[in-house]
Amino acid sequence: MHKKKSHLYKYLGYFFLVIVLTAFDQFTKLLAVDKLKNQAPFVIWDGVFEFSYVENRGAAFGMQQGMIALFVVITLIIVPLMIFIIHKIDKLIYVMGTKVNKKAFVFLQIVFVILIAGAIGNLIDRLALGYVVDFLYFKLIDFPVFNVADCYVTVSTIALILIGFFMLSEKELDYLLYSQKKWSVDIASSDEDVKNETSIGSDEKVEEDTDNED
Repeated sequence: MHKKKSHLYKYLGYFFLVIVLTAFDQFTKLLAVDKLKNQAPFVIWDGVFEFSYVENRGAAFGMQQGMIALFVVITLIIVPLMIFIIHKIDKLIYVMGTKVNKKAFVFLQIVFVILIAGAIGNLIDRLALGYVVDFLYFKLIDFPVFNVADCYVTVSTIALILIGFFMLSEKELDYLLYSQKKWSVDIASSDEDVKNETSIGSDEKVEEDTDNED
């Protein structure tokens, strides 16, 4: 019962985080429409960074223009998939216990939550406007204009790569692809290995005691 409540509070926290992040993204876009549309760019650092209003009908950073319907469909597939993975991670932690890196998996869940917020932020624009409002522009390197939701997606994608390479083992990553039955098999195999090691250790101790007596 306590675990169910704990999971409920955690999911509510994740849901609240998605709402807050998405709301902030939408708020910044409303400001961009109100203050920047049909206006000259607002310079923050001359020649380096400025706010410049752009209507993006493609993917993040202006790629793949004119494919709004495709990106809507992809988002509607990816978001439920990420929610499923978040839930599967909780089941994995519960079943495998200390045999997996719990902190790394929880961090992975939070990264997926941020990624979901970014996807939803731009999905709202595509459904409501038919385009995505972009306004952040690094003029120094002529980087494509982007928005806050794009920042969520970029930062979370980098975090996913770092977690995969430096915090989780290959076997732990494979668990996300396995069924719960496979987890149970690995637990049984691991427990058997521990028993065998304990048995070998006991036998060696008995032999050592026998040698000492002789």
